[in-house]
Amino acid sequence: MKNFPKKIDLHMHGVFSDGTDTPAELLRHIKETGITLFALTDHDTAAGCAEVRRLLRYGDPDFLSGVEFSCKDGQGQYHILGYGFDEDAPAMREIFEKGHGYRVSKLRRRLDFLKETFGFSFSDEDVASLYAENNPGKPHIAKLMVRYGYAESISDAICRYINQFHTKSEYILPEEAISAILASGGIPVLAHPSFGRGDEIILGEQMEGRLRRLIGFGLQGVEAFYSGFSAKLQNEMLGFADRYGLYVTAGSDYHGTNKLVRLGDTNLPDGGNYPAGLCRFLSELSDRGKIRC
Repeated sequence: MKNFPKKIDLHMHGVFSDGTDTPAELLRHIKETGITLFALTDHDTAAGCAEVRRLLRYGDPDFLSGVEFSCKDGQGQYHILGYGFDEDAPAMREIFEKGHGYRVSKLRRRLDFLKETFGFSFSDEDVASLYAENNPGKPHIAKLMVRYGYAESISDAICRYINQFHTKSEYILPEEAISAILASGGIPVLAHPSFGRGDEIILGEQMEGRLRRLIGFGLQGVEAFYSGFSAKLQNEMLGFADRYGLYVTAGSDYHGTNKLVRLGDTNLPDGGNYPAGLCRFLSELSDRGKIRC
C-alpha cells in the first residue's frame, strides 16, 4: 500500500504563462496551503518548472513537471495536460517552439485588431515587453489596457474588447500534443474535460465520443476533480475513467490574481482516500521515480 500525498493540486499557472505568481511566490503559497504534491502546468512551456525545481529544498512538497497545451481542430477545443515528461526531449522542445510561435502570431493580430477597431495603441517599449513574454496571452494585453485606462479591469478588457477579436487562428492539434507528451515519456491528460469553448458544457454521448477519439490518439487520463466542476460533472468523468481505464487527476487551475480560483481548490477530499484512477496515476508516477509515495 503506497503512502499517497495527502493534499494535491496538479493544475496551476504562474508568470511564465498567464498566472501572476513567480515560482518563488507559488512555492510559498503552496506551503501555506498545505499542499503536499503539486504540478505547475503553464501553457506551452516548462520554463517555470525548471525555476521551481531550482528553488526546491529538502522537506518541501513533492513537485511534478507539467504543461498545458491549448489545442483545437475541426471538432472542438481541447486543453491537454502533460505530466512527468522529459522537458528536454526533442518532441517536447519542438512542440513548445510551435506553440510559442502560434501565440506570438495571435498577439500581433490581437494588437492590430485593438488598434484598428477601438483605437487602442501602446508605446513601442510596452509592445516590446509583450513580445518578450514567454507565452503572451489575453491577460498580458488586458493588464496593459487597464494601465492605459482603456478598460476598468482585466476581465473588462478581455470580455468587452479582446474577446471581440474573431479570426481563424493556428492551434496545436490534440493528437500533436498527446504524441509529443508520450514521446517525451509523459502522461497525457484531458484538462477540465466537460468544458468546451466559452460557456459550452459537454455531456453524455457527446463527451464519450470526444473521449473515445482522444483515447485513439493516446490520451491516458482525465481531470475529473476540478475547481469549476459540479458533483454531476465530476461523477460523470469518474464513470468514464472507470469505463475506459483512464487515469484521474485533480487540479484547481489557479492563476494567482488573474482568476478567482483558490490554490488547492480541486474538489478532491484531502487525506489520501482517492478513487482508483487517481491511485493508479500516483502509483505510476511513483514507479517511474517522478514523485514519492
